[in-house]
Amino acid sequence: MLSRAHGRAAGQNKGRPELADIFRQYGQSYAKTHRLSAAQQKVMRAVETCRTAELGGHLKQCDRCGFEHPSYNSCRNRHCPKCQSLAKAQWLQKQNAELLPVGYFHLVFTLPHLFNGLILAHKKILLSLLFKAVSETLLEFGQRRFGGTVGIIAVLHTWDQTLKDHFHLHCLIPAGALAFDQNRWIQARRNFLFPVKALSLVFQGKFLALLRQAGEKGKIPAANNAIKASRQKGWIVYAKKPFGSPQTVLDYLGRYTHRVALSNHRILKVENGEVTLSYRDRRDGDRKKSMTLDAQEFIRRFLLHVLPEGFMRIRHFGFLANRAKKHALPQCRKLLGLSAALPELPKKSAHDLLLELTGIDLSRCPRCQKGTMIVIGELPKVLQWDSS
Repeated sequence: MLSRAHGRAAGQNKGRPELADIFRQYGQSYAKTHRLSAAQQKVMRAVETCRTAELGGHLKQCDRCGFEHPSYNSCRNRHCPKCQSLAKAQWLQKQNAELLPVGYFHLVFTLPHLFNGLILAHKKILLSLLFKAVSETLLEFGQRRFGGTVGIIAVLHTWDQTLKDHFHLHCLIPAGALAFDQNRWIQARRNFLFPVKALSLVFQGKFLALLRQAGEKGKIPAANNAIKASRQKGWIVYAKKPFGSPQTVLDYLGRYTHRVALSNHRILKVENGEVTLSYRDRRDGDRKKSMTLDAQEFIRRFLLHVLPEGFMRIRHFGFLANRAKKHALPQCRKLLGLSAALPELPKKSAHDLLLELTGIDLSRCPRCQKGTMIVIGELPKVLQWDSS
């Protein structure tokens, strides 16, 4: 049988625990007592094998001191904490070309927690309804307030700092709208976009109407019960201070868009069947604290945030929607005094993008710190077999 005791990738800090270590040590026992979806099994397997011999790779050698070490391939799973840096860098490079020279507003739409169980049972349908309700709400307010179409970047987050289920959308909106005739850019007031109380009410109405429709079609059997229970609950829309410049927006996007439920640096200790992690307590002045969970509970919480196959957690609407921005975005740029043509993206290698994002030169020799690591051979995939 295949073993889960995969070797670490060369160059990793062996003294620091990682998510992969937790899955390798406790994943099998968890799978025996919990029903896992195919997507959850895939995520666990991908994280365990990421940057190990099982995925193959290359043998590299320093051109100065001769030091050699293997460089194993990444799993590229979007839930893997080790595989998001490059994806984020590539996505941000594209977004940089599409930013407009205006302020940006940041709104957060949160569903009441009483929907959590229903969402976990029907994740793809309910989270799609969340995107639809939020985008329709913002587009409607844009039409009423500006007489035009706003642009929206919406990013789904499903967790809180302690890995519990907490479903909300972060929305970035340029401060203004493209007039319906597309001949004017209508600028928003500097510190005000839409009234949040009104947004909350419309968001609530739209989500419940969509949920009711899904229930009537038999897609969500318990929809009516959830609708009745939710009427007395607070529907929260939070407006953060607007961003002052496009670069600030880009910095923000870098922190939020490709974040996974838990990054490896938050895992402090793994021992005796327990996992200790750091978190920020939002209710206590955002103070940094630590908490210890049973390893089985830790895995359960992490797997709550595995998204269905093919589900897009970053979506664009309004004049930034994929079907509209080919024509609308150049027009916005022209009305704002820029060249209509989007700036051409320089072709950057994965190495250059990561160096730009992290400041770490992955080609530098880790031993002498002067030479460059050169690929001298291929490393085939090697399955790890359990001798028992």
